[in-house]
Amino acid sequence: MAYKGKRITNPANKQTIEFVTTSKESKGRLLEMIASWEPYSIKPMEHYHPYQDEHFSVLDGEMSLMLNGKTYLLQKGDVVKIPAKTVHAMWNHSDNKAVMNWKVSPALHTEFFLETGMGLVADGKTGNNGMPGMLQTILLAQKYRKEFRLHQPNYILQRIVFAVLTPFALLSGKKAVYEKYID
Repeated sequence: MAYKGKRITNPANKQTIEFVTTSKESKGRLLEMIASWEPYSIKPMEHYHPYQDEHFSVLDGEMSLMLNGKTYLLQKGDVVKIPAKTVHAMWNHSDNKAVMNWKVSPALHTEFFLETGMGLVADGKTGNNGMPGMLQTILLAQKYRKEFRLHQPNYILQRIVFAVLTPFALLSGKKAVYEKYID
C-alpha cells in the first residue's frame, strides 16, 4: 500500500516514484508523487486516463511529452496539465536525470496500478520494455480501466478481446492484483 515517502522503481523504464500524498491521505481527491527518470528512459505506450486529470511540474532536467500526436520538450520550470481523455506519453530522452512533481486527480486506484506494474517489472515478469505479456496486460487493463487505457487498439475492440482472453489469463495463473506489490 502506498504511503508518504514510499519509493518504487521500474528498472525497465528507469523511473522512480516517491509518494507525497496518497489517495487515503487526501480522501481520494489527489495522488501526488515525485517521479524521476534516468537518462534515455523508454518511451511508454500512448495512453489516456478516462476520468483523471494529471498535472506535471518539471523540477529538474527535461522530459519529452507526446500529446495528441505532437512531441514537446518540457524543461525545468515548465508545467503541463493533461485533462482526462487526452492521449499522451512522457519519457526522458536527454543525457541527464529528470525530476517532476506529478499529481493525479481524482486519485482512484492509480497507486495500486503503479505499485503492481513496477512490482512485475522488478520481479522480471515483463519484457525488456517493462510491458507485461498480453495475458497479464489484459487483467491489469480490466482492473484499472478507470485509471488507465491504452490508446490503441480502439477501446471497444480492447474490451471484446479482453473478455474472450480473460479466462486464459486466469488459467495461466495471472492475476489483476498481487498482494505482495500493494502490501
